[in-house]
Amino acid sequence: MKLLNGYRMNLMLVGVVAAIVLGGGIAQADFTFGDLTNLGLTVNSSSGDGAPCISADGLTLFFDSNRSGGLGGGDIWVTMRPTTEDPWTEPVNLGPMVNSSAYESGPFISADGLSLYFQSERPGGIEGSRDIWVTTRPTTEYPWTEPVNLGLTVNSYKRDARPCISSDGLSLYFDSRRPGGFGYDDLYVTTRASEEDEWGVPVNLGPTVNHSRQDFNARISADGRLLFFVSADRPGFPGKDIWVTRRQAITDDWGAPVNLGTPINSSAGEGGVSIATDGRTLYFNSGDRPGGLGGSDIWQVSIDPIVDLNGDRIVDAEDMCIMVDYWGTDNSLCDIGPMPWGDGIVDVQDLIVLAEHLFEEFPPVE
Repeated sequence: MKLLNGYRMNLMLVGVVAAIVLGGGIAQADFTFGDLTNLGLTVNSSSGDGAPCISADGLTLFFDSNRSGGLGGGDIWVTMRPTTEDPWTEPVNLGPMVNSSAYESGPFISADGLSLYFQSERPGGIEGSRDIWVTTRPTTEYPWTEPVNLGLTVNSYKRDARPCISSDGLSLYFDSRRPGGFGYDDLYVTTRASEEDEWGVPVNLGPTVNHSRQDFNARISADGRLLFFVSADRPGFPGKDIWVTRRQAITDDWGAPVNLGTPINSSAGEGGVSIATDGRTLYFNSGDRPGGLGGSDIWQVSIDPIVDLNGDRIVDAEDMCIMVDYWGTDNSLCDIGPMPWGDGIVDVQDLIVLAEHLFEEFPPVE
């Protein structure tokens, strides 16, 4: 009887909380991936297409390509869509203001859509090496202005590439071959106090993240708690794979990287990666894997929170009661919102995500 009364009390609490939060709103759990989708012939070509970067609103996708119609060995292109439910439109070359007869690649758009960072070998760099540049615009309706080299504080006399700026605009991640690293390419971060301040001296992310070979193409999640990147030939993982490192808070150190595994990584080799602002979709490029269009293609896959908490293949009151049992804790099973990996505490944010899947059924595991 005591157990039954406890179950009823849990149901009452769920009902009260649900009544408060289901009118709107949306936290550290395991997550899984959906089915891979090739972005298709509208976006991809028979040439090399890669380094995708999705805008904060999910309506603009920047990428690099060596397809015909460009200005150099590699150019930055953009494709758009009216809503996230619409298909992508025919890609457009960013033109001679951004692209040059040299090699431009690795674009990354700021959260406000007004700054586009990229790598280039164009004249005006640090002794002709590959450097990080930025082009800006006053509003998203205006054209891009003349790109500016980030200078010797950020760039070095070695190769510096594939920039990625945090959602608050205060941290810039990139990879570099400068002296003092742990491998051929290492990941670095430079920070600034405000968007009006200069970038500080870059700091190596250290041996927990970097290893003795190549680590590159870092992409940070909007909440600043996950950092996706590409790594080559780590022990037990030959070739280039996508990895992720986590931290509990943005002031904490990054944890040991984890390989994303299948279906993301394959023997074809994976490259650039980008994550949607809501953490629900991952974009990446892959070599000549089955289902591709030739060369490197851009793919997408959903990132899904694990909402069937008790494993009975249906989301129902029992799962809600499990969440209430761990209310206010950092239990990773129940911490599923607002991002699929949670935010470190089981609270209303997680209940909202669970409610989105209420009565959803899952097929048996084969």
